[in-house]
Amino acid sequence: MTDLNPADLRLVSHTTSDGVTTRELVLGDVTAVLWAPEHAAPGTPLVLLGHGGGQHRHHLAMSGRARLLSDVGLRAVALDIDGHGPRPRTPDDEQDVAVLHAAMRAGEPIGAIVERYNAELARRTVPEWRALLAGLLAVPEIGSAPVGYWGLTLSTAIGVPLVAAEPLIRAAVFGLFWPSTLVEAARRITVPIEFDLQWDDEHIPREDGLALFDAFASTEKSLHVNAGKHMELPRFEAASAVRFFQRHLRG
Repeated sequence: MTDLNPADLRLVSHTTSDGVTTRELVLGDVTAVLWAPEHAAPGTPLVLLGHGGGQHRHHLAMSGRARLLSDVGLRAVALDIDGHGPRPRTPDDEQDVAVLHAAMRAGEPIGAIVERYNAELARRTVPEWRALLAGLLAVPEIGSAPVGYWGLTLSTAIGVPLVAAEPLIRAAVFGLFWPSTLVEAARRITVPIEFDLQWDDEHIPREDGLALFDAFASTEKSLHVNAGKHMELPRFEAASAVRFFQRHLRG
């Protein structure tokens, strides 16, 4: 990643369908997409959507969450994390991914591998999110919008240091990640938090998920625990997250 100037944010395309306006954006080598209700006014709350490992900005999880947000009158924006979507992996990324896949095939623990690799992606991505956010808020059509962050798995690894560093973010939804690389940043976060944890997660011991939740300094934080494995988070948790953002970003 090179240094990014928020003023260099460019609109690539602009379409409207079924009441939702979709704008493709580029900032340096960062590719992003902004969704909004067709007639959204300046100051409409904006939620930053982080995608999971192996996904991208137009993954069904991103467009689905964006639709839920736009249906209640909120904007949403997603970017492609380095090495995802159209953004190529570095040789080090390729090596980390190969090691991860080998461990998964062998049935070995993956926590240490994922934490190390995701911490490196967070180092690159946090400045990208902050530059993109600054560029968006400088657009008169968007204005001084209240901002939230929604990201699980890889995007919890990125979102925790992002929210700790970015004072414009007022509320965040996290979950499904290990604590060791994130506890220090979590202790600096005081905004309202909603946190998802799978009780039967085959990768993340429940005590690790609980330790990360406990580390947040927020006086308002809620833990959403569901039975099931790592990839079995119930879909109704997405609706809960939308209600959470409505509560904290409006008014």
